[in-house]
Amino acid sequence: MRSIWRKTLLAGVSGFTILSGAVLGGLALSAPAAAQDVASASEDEEAIVVTARRREESLQDVPLSISVLSGETLDQRGAENITILQETTPNATIQVARGSNSTLIGFIRGVGQQDPLWGFEPGVGLYVDDVYIARPQGAVLDIFDVERIEVLRGPQGTLYGRNTIGGAMKYVTRRLDPADPHLTARFNLGSYNQTDVILTGSLPVSETLVVGAAMGLYARDGYGENLFTGAEHYDKDVQAYRVSVEWTPSSDFFFRLSADRVTDDSNPKHGHREQPNGADPVYAPPESVYDTNAGSGDFNRVTTEGYSLLGQWNATDVVTFKSITAYREGATDGTIDFDNTPNPTLDIPAFYRDDQFSQEFQLLFDGDRVQGVAGFFYLDAHAEGAFDTVLGLANLSIFTSGAVDTESYAVFGDVSFDLTETLALSLGARWTRDERTGTVFRQNFTGIRTPFFGNAAAIPGLLRSDYTNSATFEEVTPRVSLTWEPSDEWTFYASYGRGYKSGGFDMRGDVVLTPNTVNGYQPEFVDAYEIGFHSNLFNGRANISGDIFYSEYQDVQITRQEPTVAGSVASFVDNAAAATIQGAELEGTVYFTDNFNSVFTIGYVDAAFDEYLSNTVVVNPAPPPATIVVPIDLSDVADIQNTPEWTWSLAFNYSIDLGPNGQIMITPSASYRGDSQMFELAAPLIDQEAFTLYNASITWTSDDDRFRIGLHGRNLGDEEYRVGGYNFPGALFGNSIIGFYGPPRTVTGSVEVRF
Repeated sequence: MRSIWRKTLLAGVSGFTILSGAVLGGLALSAPAAAQDVASASEDEEAIVVTARRREESLQDVPLSISVLSGETLDQRGAENITILQETTPNATIQVARGSNSTLIGFIRGVGQQDPLWGFEPGVGLYVDDVYIARPQGAVLDIFDVERIEVLRGPQGTLYGRNTIGGAMKYVTRRLDPADPHLTARFNLGSYNQTDVILTGSLPVSETLVVGAAMGLYARDGYGENLFTGAEHYDKDVQAYRVSVEWTPSSDFFFRLSADRVTDDSNPKHGHREQPNGADPVYAPPESVYDTNAGSGDFNRVTTEGYSLLGQWNATDVVTFKSITAYREGATDGTIDFDNTPNPTLDIPAFYRDDQFSQEFQLLFDGDRVQGVAGFFYLDAHAEGAFDTVLGLANLSIFTSGAVDTESYAVFGDVSFDLTETLALSLGARWTRDERTGTVFRQNFTGIRTPFFGNAAAIPGLLRSDYTNSATFEEVTPRVSLTWEPSDEWTFYASYGRGYKSGGFDMRGDVVLTPNTVNGYQPEFVDAYEIGFHSNLFNGRANISGDIFYSEYQDVQITRQEPTVAGSVASFVDNAAAATIQGAELEGTVYFTDNFNSVFTIGYVDAAFDEYLSNTVVVNPAPPPATIVVPIDLSDVADIQNTPEWTWSLAFNYSIDLGPNGQIMITPSASYRGDSQMFELAAPLIDQEAFTLYNASITWTSDDDRFRIGLHGRNLGDEEYRVGGYNFPGALFGNSIIGFYGPPRTVTGSVEVRF
C-alpha cells in the first residue's frame, strides 16, 4: 500500500508541481531584503501579510494569536537560529534539546514534547513554507535572509494537522527575482573563534526561469572543554548547501524545485554534572557549567537532506490550485555520557534514522464574501534507531532498537463567510487517519556496551522485549471563529479549536517489567477557547494584539518511571494525565517617533494538572498476601514542564538617518522567563529559576543597501541558565544528574556585501 501511494502521487504531480521552497539548515534562496526604516509609522500592521490560514491575509484580519518576525528584524538583531523565537514569543519554549546540538524542542502554552526519541511525536509543528518537518532532529535552523517567521499559538489541528496540538512555527521564504541577478556574501567573526561564511545568489536564465544557490559554513570553538579527552564542548561545526530553480511560464503558473543538505559535525553535548557522583574516585561538578569529564566518546554527526516541489496554478481570479511534494531523510550518530565521568557508569551511544514523503493538494478561493481553503494531505514516514544503556557499575548493557512506520491521511477545509460588512464567521474541520506500526527489541548483555556498539565479547542475557504491533487512530478536529471589525483600527475575535497528537508505541517499552507497553498509548487532545483582538491605532503608531485563552488538555501522554511488582523501576508511557491551562498574552509595537519604536510581548499562563496518575507498589496483607501496583494521583505535586508562569520581552529600535552615508540601527533588548521545571515532578538540582537575558545590536547599512556592518552582543549579563537536563539519582546510576546550558555572553561582528 505504501509504495502504491508513493508512486501514484509522484506520477500525478510530476507534470504539474515543482518543489516547495524551504529555508532548511539556515540556507535561504531569496533576494536580499532591502534595508527598511523599521521605525516608520507607515509600516503599520495592515501591511503585514501572513499565511496562518494557508492563504494570504492581513495580520489584522486573522482570528488567532500569532507572532511574526520579519527577515529584516532577524537580521538587525543578529539572530543565529530558531531559538530566538523563545525570546520574542509569549508563552513559548523553543530551544535545543538536551544532549543535542541541532534537535528542536518546542512548547507553546504548556503543550509540546521534550523527548525526541523516534516514535514520539512533537507537539509543536514545524513548517518550511508549506512543507511539514516530521522529525525534530536537525530542525534547529540557522536563520538569515528569510521573509518572515510566523508562530501560531494554540492548537492548529484543522489546517496543519495531527501534531500541532500546541501550535505551529512557519518559515516563509521570498521568491527569486528573474529580473534581478544577485550575489550576497556575509562573514561573521565572534567570540570563541566564531567564523561563519554565508553565500547566497541567484541568476536568471531567461525572463521566466531563475536559478538560486546558497552555502553556509559555520564554525565555533566550544564554550567549554571535555576535561578528560581535551575535546571542545558546546562547539559548532556545520556545513549547509542548497539549490533551487523557479519557473514562472506565465502570470498564472509558478513552479519551484529545490534540494538541500546539512551536515552537523559538532562534538557531542554531554552536559554538566550538577552534584558529585559519590563514588571512588569522586567526580565533583566542573567549575564551568560548559565543561564535562565525559568518557563515552567525542564523535557526533547529524545529516539531513531534502527535496521539494511546489506548483501553483491561478485558475481564475478567485481560484488557485497548489501542490506541495516533499521528501526528506536524516541520520544521527553520537553518544551522551549521562554520568559525565570517564567511567562508563551511565553511557548512551545511539543512532537514529528517518525519512518522510509528503504530498499536499490545496484549493484556495477568494470571493467577495466567501474565502477559504480545502485540501488533502498524505504522509509516509519511517523512523528507527538503536542505543545502549550502559550501566558500568553492574557490568550490564541494555540494547534497545526499533522502528515506527506512519501513514497519515487527512482531508481538511476552512471557509470564512462575511455575514455583514463588519462580521465574519469561519468554519473548519480536518479528518485524519493515522496508521502506525511499532517494532521494539530490548535485551540485556553482560559487558560494557553490546555487540551493536562495538563490544563483540558481550554476553547476551534476558530478552526484555521483542514485538511488533499496529494501531490506527482516526479523529476529526474542528475549528470555529467569529470576527468583528467595528472599524479599520480594531478587530475582535472569539474562537474554539481542537488539537490532536497521534498515539503510538514506546520505543523503550519493557515487556518484562510493564507488559501493557505492547498495546502502546492513545492520542492526546486539547480543546482551546480564545478571545482576542488586533489593533492599529493612532494612524499606525501603535499596533497591539492581545488574547485570553482557556484550554482543556486531555489524555496527556506522560513518560514516567514506574515501580513494578518485581521490585524494579521501568520507563513507561501512558495517557496518565489531564490538565487545565489558561492565560493571557499581549504583544505589539509602539512608534514614539518616525525613527524610534518599542516592541514588547507579555505572556501569562496558569497551567495545572487536574489528574496525574502514577503507580506505587504495596503489599496486600489479605490472604494470600500479594504485591500489587496501585495507581495514585500526584496532581497536587506535579507541574507542567517547560512552562514558566510569566514571560516577557522588550526591545527598542532607534534608527539614525545619515543621508547619503546610510543608516544606523541600534537595537537593545531584554527577555524574561519565570521559574520552570524540566519534568512534571520537581528536580531541584536541574529545574531553572527565573532569569533575564540582555542583548544589543548596532548595524550600519549603506544608502544603496549594498553594504551592512553589524555588531551583535547576546546574553550580555553572562547569565547561566539551563535549557534541559537528565535526572538519574542513585548509586547504580552514579547520581547522574546533569544539566545543559544556553550560550554564555557572545559578541559577533558581521560584514555583508550585496552585489
